[in-house]
Amino acid sequence: MARPLPPLTQSFTIIAQDPSVRYKGRILTSEVEVPAEKLNHGPWGYRVHVVDYDASTDTFYRPVAYKTGRRQTIRDPFKESSNRDRLTDPRFHAQNAYAIVMRILARFEFALGRRVGWSFKRHQLKIAPHAFQDANAFYSRQDEGLFFGYFPGRTGTVFSCLSHDVVAHETTHALLDGLRELYMVPSSPDQAAFHEGFADIVALLSVFSLKEIVKAGLALGGKGERRTVIRAPKRSGQGTLISRERLTIQSLRRSVLLSLAEQMGKEMSVPQGQALRQSAKLTPSRRYIENADFREPHRRGEVLVAAVLNAFLRVWIARLRPLGEITPGYLSLERVVEEGATAADHLLTICIRAIDYCPPVHITFGDFLSAVLTADEEACPDDSRFGYRKCLLRSFESYGIRPASPQITWMRATRLLEHERVHFDPLKQDPDELFHFIWENRKALRLCDGVFTGVVSLRPSVRRGPDGFVLQETVAEYVQIASLKASDLRRRLKIRPPEDMPLDTPVTLYGGGTLVLDEWGNVKYHIRNRLDHATLQEQRLKYLWESGFFAGQAAGLRRFAQLHRMRAVGKRVRATEGWI
Repeated sequence: MARPLPPLTQSFTIIAQDPSVRYKGRILTSEVEVPAEKLNHGPWGYRVHVVDYDASTDTFYRPVAYKTGRRQTIRDPFKESSNRDRLTDPRFHAQNAYAIVMRILARFEFALGRRVGWSFKRHQLKIAPHAFQDANAFYSRQDEGLFFGYFPGRTGTVFSCLSHDVVAHETTHALLDGLRELYMVPSSPDQAAFHEGFADIVALLSVFSLKEIVKAGLALGGKGERRTVIRAPKRSGQGTLISRERLTIQSLRRSVLLSLAEQMGKEMSVPQGQALRQSAKLTPSRRYIENADFREPHRRGEVLVAAVLNAFLRVWIARLRPLGEITPGYLSLERVVEEGATAADHLLTICIRAIDYCPPVHITFGDFLSAVLTADEEACPDDSRFGYRKCLLRSFESYGIRPASPQITWMRATRLLEHERVHFDPLKQDPDELFHFIWENRKALRLCDGVFTGVVSLRPSVRRGPDGFVLQETVAEYVQIASLKASDLRRRLKIRPPEDMPLDTPVTLYGGGTLVLDEWGNVKYHIRNRLDHATLQEQRLKYLWESGFFAGQAAGLRRFAQLHRMRAVGKRVRATEGWI
């Protein structure tokens, strides 16, 4: 008898949002599918290692021990547990953090069509669910892990590791750092805000892709909207219905976004309730981007989150239009919930996939928008049914964010590049061969001469669109770096330093590009920010000089930990604190 194949996924119980969100008096939970693996005590897997040590009390919590069933499936020990037990059992806290991290990792790998590594040279990300007693949670590249705090609340101890979007947010920091490590280098208001904004986008869309959350948001309703749902007559067999009048963008913003935000983060705002609450309040306006208040990283990131959430509502409405009414003026609540969760899940895929079409340095919100539109057009050429790209473009523009590309999506590469001295097969797999190709074509690629040039990554990918279309690409990044004195900027690169910057100030300039190759090794896209782009570099230096970056660089820049703690206690972080 043939041995049955082991399952590819396994199911774990998690808290769907955080314990403060209640529906019918109960904490919302969900069963999520994550990649199956042979877990060691912890949980301890091939990508994630939970180390439950509390530095504040010098306590090491007993790890979870999992049992494997007859069909090689892991038994979830908390499937039948009560909510009280889940709130108080450190072992469930460890499972909750592990499952959410693995869920987000799986979503990235699905969207990008390949394995995604961490920024550090290790296979496993460490997770400390009860790392310290503090209203904080953060990712540390140096310590190769995610660290979640806990603190006394009004009704008991608040554990940040039990909040879905806190865990998802920090996991996204770790994954984005592995994909684009130079996004943590001080550059511009947009780049400083992008890490936080993108982490909030992934966290919130991953939450809204859970049907339990969408249903709760609709049922909770906003002020004056308590009769959003009704029970259909039993003889109809249609279950619960929802009024079509409540399915407008304005109404969904008040009910699903704002009412849910009121429930979230009552005890803690890093980085959960605050992210949704602030972004949901930002109704479309082109003034935010130019407002001085929105130059601070977290505030500016809220604009990016608001643009994506507004697009989510637009797509959701578009998906509801074809649905027929069960009774005049009412739709099936289950179908409305399903369409909302599907819209969030697909938008999540689009936003993650866009990272492969972003420049490796100096990203702007406009770069991200062009990348989003290009990524979706490549994977899903026909967007006529629900118009995801149209919704995204209209939403971003309503917040003053225009595509970086003049033709909205990135322009296809048209320059003829030399391949005569390059071997075809290694070009898509070997960084040295790719560097050979870049070096031979450095003039055609308009690289800056006389500075350090290196290949950062080379990643073959196989993506599948919603229509089954398969796209094979290789995504490569190269970087250029020049370290010199302010006095040499004008002479060597025709870049003017800030007027009051001392001429002996050490300055490091970055440039680089993303090369997207097709299945034959030809360059489809060259998405770059040049090192010798005078306007870009002068704006960057001016911003950093005025922010005090050069004055503080000798003392070292603060970590995500400090940024997040300042956010937790309600203080705004100044750009002078920098990014690493």
